[in-house]
Amino acid sequence: MEDDGSRNPTMTAMISAEDALKIVLNVAQRLPPVTVPLHDAIGKVLAEDIRALDPLPPYPASVKDGYAVVAADGPGEYPVITESRAGNDGVGVTMTPGTVAYVTTGGPIPDGADAVVQVENTEAISNALDERKRVRILVETSKGHDIRPVGYDIEKDTVVLESGETLGASEIGLLATVGVAMVKVYPTPTVAVLSTGDELVEPTTACLGRGQIRDSNRAMLLAAATQQQCKVLDLGIAKDNEEALEKILDDASASGFDILLTSGGVSMGDRDFVKPLLERRGKIYFSKVRMKPGKPLTFAEINLKSAETKVLAFGLPGNPVSCLVCFHLFVVSAIRHIAGWRNPHPFRVQARLHQSIQTDPVRPEFHRAIVTWNSNDGTGSPGFLAESTGHQRSSRLLSMKSANALLELPATGSVISAGALVPAIIISDISSTTVIKNFLPSELASASRGHTLHKVTADRPEDAEYRVAILTVSDTVSTGAGPDRSGPRAVSVVNSSSERLGGAKVVATSVVPDDVGQIQNILRRWSDIEMMDLIITLGGTGFTLRDVTPEATKGVIEKETPGLLHVMMQESLKVTPFAMLSRSTAGIRGSTLIINMPGNPNAVAECMEALLPALKHGLKQIKGDKKEKHPRHIPHAEAAPADTWERSYKLATGVSEPSCSCCK
Repeated sequence: MEDDGSRNPTMTAMISAEDALKIVLNVAQRLPPVTVPLHDAIGKVLAEDIRALDPLPPYPASVKDGYAVVAADGPGEYPVITESRAGNDGVGVTMTPGTVAYVTTGGPIPDGADAVVQVENTEAISNALDERKRVRILVETSKGHDIRPVGYDIEKDTVVLESGETLGASEIGLLATVGVAMVKVYPTPTVAVLSTGDELVEPTTACLGRGQIRDSNRAMLLAAATQQQCKVLDLGIAKDNEEALEKILDDASASGFDILLTSGGVSMGDRDFVKPLLERRGKIYFSKVRMKPGKPLTFAEINLKSAETKVLAFGLPGNPVSCLVCFHLFVVSAIRHIAGWRNPHPFRVQARLHQSIQTDPVRPEFHRAIVTWNSNDGTGSPGFLAESTGHQRSSRLLSMKSANALLELPATGSVISAGALVPAIIISDISSTTVIKNFLPSELASASRGHTLHKVTADRPEDAEYRVAILTVSDTVSTGAGPDRSGPRAVSVVNSSSERLGGAKVVATSVVPDDVGQIQNILRRWSDIEMMDLIITLGGTGFTLRDVTPEATKGVIEKETPGLLHVMMQESLKVTPFAMLSRSTAGIRGSTLIINMPGNPNAVAECMEALLPALKHGLKQIKGDKKEKHPRHIPHAEAAPADTWERSYKLATGVSEPSCSCCK
């Protein structure tokens, strides 16, 4: 009888990438701190607070090369009674009024002096009858001028570095400044890398036999782990044989490692032995992740012979791209967590697409891309731009070449157009990346002002009976500080309910901050120019000062539709009493219905389910004949002169040119 996997849910359940990362970070434990010399501490995370044992400077010091003076003496000629240079103590001379002392930058200020006049504001005096050196002070000065008092830069006992800070070159210099030669840090883990597969041969193999391929994953993973400052252990290639795998792990356990990376042998083949091995050795937490690429990813915690602590084991997919994507998304975060990072999560930015991208209808995709900073992201403001690396097949390692980011694309099955703002996980240094073209496609050039660029699917208006736009209102999402969970959920809910809505389809989405002006700009454009039938806004309906979506909406609608709000409220109150705090607005602008919904992803589904019975009829009522209401669709022979239309369009919308296909 075939085993259906029901005895072990971890072998069959597919979880989201977000949940998978949470599991990894919950299981991973920081390594015990170690004490290392400064030259070994670079890049490590500090495991203790560092206090200054002495003040800096430890004595009153000169800011500039010049003359230490008594400020009250004022301009005039004075004898130079001593010199005080950095590295000496001012020769123990006490200055009195009517005398000066030469000082260099950083040199101690002699007792009795209370100011410094820089050398540019003095003149040396030559006098053959007087052997003593004299100088003319040319300017007035004040007490304390150009003197760093004791502790001016760092006071004694000040905490100069806190536990959890990453040590870079400046931090190492600061440690040396306060006299720390040995420092307690969290070590980076040792990573063991093993490739599996009968087809694999060493990269040095000159002539490949039939069915053989060179092992690229092992070299790639060893390099990737080294980039994360880990010590690495090369376990070589294991054939598809259970005993061989067991022996390699047993032999390697004596060397000691914290993370095991295997590639291949984690899918559903009859000779995929990695998962059974990990299960025998410990606990498998998950073995399938809802992502593209990288679905057959296994994560476990295992015991090794002669090892006192447990080892994190990642069974990475055999396809090279899947393997490396999973490394960046999960292994890097585990390494950082073990090494003491305060925030081990992937670093995200918001980037605008350089070209349109088709999304997968089933799994969220991590699309390889090159992200660069550009002084003009197409909106007149600086921002990140993302250019796809091309064909994304998981076996095509060329798609990772030069890629410094993974674009997080939702599983909608639609096309995200050029100019859309999408989250991008940075996986390598972006400063060395070749800057992409200074020009942008026409979709981006013709987009509206501000940060309301939207993504439109490839579906033309005639493909959808009712055109729907989804607007996420969130400071957090618009700045890239967090992912947009509500928007993709709304797209999924609307499109899955398309038939019940009479053929409605989401054709545009956007993200804007909690700003009345930006919200209203896009609502007007979608209503008046893009001629949407339904606009759903998500978020900004609460009580905080930044919750302004209802106010923005009331400023653009012409008729309110309170019945819709009543139905949504009734449905939401079945789930939570807090729903009564929502301040949503709904109404009509021209032939467009605008509805505010809460930002909670689950609330979107609840509200839509409540509205479905009546929404189809409501859309049919308000649709009307839009073609007669939009100058873009006036036959060109009857339209106003082009320059008149362009001026009117810009005056009404703030957009320099229309974006519809019939008028561009």
